[in-house]
Amino acid sequence: MREYILCLLAAAAVTYLTMPLARRIAIAGGFIAPVRDRDVHAEPTPRLGGLAMLAGLLAGLLLASKLPMMGSVFEGGSTPLALLSGVAVIVALGIVDDKWGLDAPTKLAGQVLAAGLMAFQGIAIIWLPIGGTFVLDPITSVLFTVLIVLISINAINFIDGLDGLAAGIVAVAAGAFFAYAYLLSVEQGLERATLATLVSVLLVGMCVGFLPHNVFPARLFMGDTGSMMLGLLLAASTITLSGQIDPSSVAGGALLPTLLPILLPIAVMAVPLVDLGLAVVRRTRAGRNPFAPDKQHLHHRLMEMGHSQRRAVLIMYAWTALVAGAAVAAAFVPLGYALAGFVAGVVVLVIVVRRPGTSADARVVELPRRRSG
Repeated sequence: MREYILCLLAAAAVTYLTMPLARRIAIAGGFIAPVRDRDVHAEPTPRLGGLAMLAGLLAGLLLASKLPMMGSVFEGGSTPLALLSGVAVIVALGIVDDKWGLDAPTKLAGQVLAAGLMAFQGIAIIWLPIGGTFVLDPITSVLFTVLIVLISINAINFIDGLDGLAAGIVAVAAGAFFAYAYLLSVEQGLERATLATLVSVLLVGMCVGFLPHNVFPARLFMGDTGSMMLGLLLAASTITLSGQIDPSSVAGGALLPTLLPILLPIAVMAVPLVDLGLAVVRRTRAGRNPFAPDKQHLHHRLMEMGHSQRRAVLIMYAWTALVAGAAVAAAFVPLGYALAGFVAGVVVLVIVVRRPGTSADARVVELPRRRSG
């Protein structure tokens, strides 16, 4: 655990300390999010926070490469290269989009390229825990991997609609996934789980380092550079765990080896996935492009109900923690206890959602402050 904590701290520290530099670069280069009718921010704001998050990722990987416990990840160098090649493409795509704005087909093509590079180099879903172990042929493996990465990238991109929202949700989701990956990697001794554990903990560090600059009122946005990178990394961590570890190698009935590899990726991304699905259905039924932005995301609806920005963000964090935490809890406690905790959490959060806060923060009339995905 000590090695992972060191990597988390390195990623968080480098991300936090390089944010002012990223902000200056954004201002000098004109990477500014303007205020538009559909936006939820009140003044133009720099949006290249993803560059500092990239620096945090690289610092964490560099440190990990020097630690004995992480040796299996970096042997041969093919897996880190696959990850970094996908990150390089998605960051370049995000920088261009943050500066000039890309149309949906162009962004989709770039996302496919990034996902395909990772898949062809080994970060791909090899099998699925269906009917025991269902092995995918190489073409199906690559295509299915690309689809999962695309869904993850756009789910995080869509949810990036309020100050601190996307980074916090990814931090919570990655933290929950880290708990299960660590159990398999360290407690069960499965080397294939080491990369998933490392990427998850680095995601937590990157987001923790970014949040002080991004909580309401934000001084810096992560932009598509950051949101698409977070989505890609979250997908990479879940793929390397759920799609590459044989369920039969996971010991212990409490671990639910047949179900958890399927449930965990869905659970940790439940809130972004629900928001993405609703957005696609809503826009398609209205005859619009499913990638066309609007102000009807889940966080917008919470604000329409009377919740402040801060409260809406915290509610979204709580839902993410509840769903992801309940799924991970099934790996550590009897299923009945996990379900009971989940039901109790749902009841509490439904009450909270239906009763907007009456605090001074909740009564503040917040001007539009942030772009919808």
